[in-house]
Amino acid sequence: MVDEKMYELGTKKSTIRTIFEFGRKRAAEVGEENVFDFSLGNPNVPAPEFIKKAIIDIVNEMDPVALHGYTIAPGDPVARETLAKSINRRFGTSFAGKNLFMTSGAAAAITITFKALAEDGDAFITFAPFFPEYRCFVESVGARLDVVPARTEDFQIDFDAFERMITTHTKAVIVNSPNNPSGVIYSLDTIKKLTDLMRAKEKEFGHPIFLISDEPYREIAYDGIEVPYLTRYYDNTIVCYSYSKSFSLPGERIGYIVVPDEIADFGRIYGAIAGAARVLTHVNAPSLFQRVVAKCADMPSNIETYEKNGKLLYNGLIEAGFTCVKPQGAFYLFPKALEDDDVAFCERAKKYDLLLVPGTDFGCKGYFRAAYCIKTDTIERSLPLFKKLAAEYK
Repeated sequence: MVDEKMYELGTKKSTIRTIFEFGRKRAAEVGEENVFDFSLGNPNVPAPEFIKKAIIDIVNEMDPVALHGYTIAPGDPVARETLAKSINRRFGTSFAGKNLFMTSGAAAAITITFKALAEDGDAFITFAPFFPEYRCFVESVGARLDVVPARTEDFQIDFDAFERMITTHTKAVIVNSPNNPSGVIYSLDTIKKLTDLMRAKEKEFGHPIFLISDEPYREIAYDGIEVPYLTRYYDNTIVCYSYSKSFSLPGERIGYIVVPDEIADFGRIYGAIAGAARVLTHVNAPSLFQRVVAKCADMPSNIETYEKNGKLLYNGLIEAGFTCVKPQGAFYLFPKALEDDDVAFCERAKKYDLLLVPGTDFGCKGYFRAAYCIKTDTIERSLPLFKKLAAEYK
C-alpha cells in the first residue's frame, strides 16, 4: 500500500526528537526550569539585529511581487553573485554566482548533492561520530553509507581505517567540521592527509571521488582556530552551507551549494544538482531570505554565548569526573559515558532530568552528546546534577 521505508521514517522519530518531546512532557509535570534539556541543536541566541533591519529594508524597498515571486531555480542571480564575492574575500577563492546553487538550508543542500551524485552500486563514506541523518539521506538515493570508526582520543580521522574502507565503489566522502556531535574541527594537517589520500585513490581507481563538506557550523569556531576551506585543498569538493546556526535562522531554511569550476566536469555536476533539486521538488530557496543573507553576507556571527556555555559545561563535567575532548567549535560536547552502555547511561540521567543523547546514534557507542545552545543559567544549575549522576558510578 505504501513504501515501508518511508512509513518507518515518518512514524519512527529520531532519538533526538523523542528525547526532546519527552522533555516537553516532563516540563509540563515539574516545570520548565527543572528540566535540563541538552538534546536539540536549536540555537538559543536570537538572530542578529542586522537580520531584522535587512528584512525591513528589503520589504520596504522591493516591489512585493518581485520579492515574493519565484526566483530561477539556482537562486536570485544578484544574491548568488554577492555571496560568491563574500566567500572570495574571506577564503581567497575565485567563485562567481554561477558556482552557487541556493537551497532550503543544509539538509536540502546535502540531499540534493547526494541525489545528484549517486548511481547504482555507489558508496558514500563518513567518519564517526556523524550526523545521524546522513544515513537516511544516503540510503534514500539508493546508495550505501560506510562509516569509518571514530578515533576517540581526539576525533580526528583514523586514516588507516579510512584507507581500508575506500574502494572503487566510493563516490564521495562526507566531512562535517566543526563537527556535530564532537565539537572538533578537522586540523589543516588532517585535511591535507585526507585530500592527498583521496587524490591517490582517484588515480588508482580512474574516476573522481568527491569531497562533500557539510558546513552549518563553519562560523562557530573558538579561540581563533581556523576551519580550512576545503575547495582550496581538493578540486573535487562540493560545499554545503547553511545560515541556520551562524545567523540563528533554522526555521527560515536558507543555504547554498558551492560547485567550483575546478571540479571534474563542472557542467554535468552543476546540471545534475539542478536536476536533483527539480525531482526533490525544490522549486527555489525562499526568495526573501536569499536577499536577506546576501545583504548580510559579510556580517559576523555572535558566538560569545556558545563559547561561554561550552567552557562552562566542559569545565563542570571535567570537575565532576567525566572525560571529554575539549570543544573547538559548534555547540556540542561529546563526553564519554560512565558505563559502556550509553543508552542505559542516558536513561539513568533522566532521573535527574538531564536529557542527553546516546553516542550510539552518532555511530560512537559509549559516549553521549550534550547540546549547550541553551540558557547559561540552565547549564549552571545542571552542574550539581551531573556531579550527583557521576557519584553513582564511583
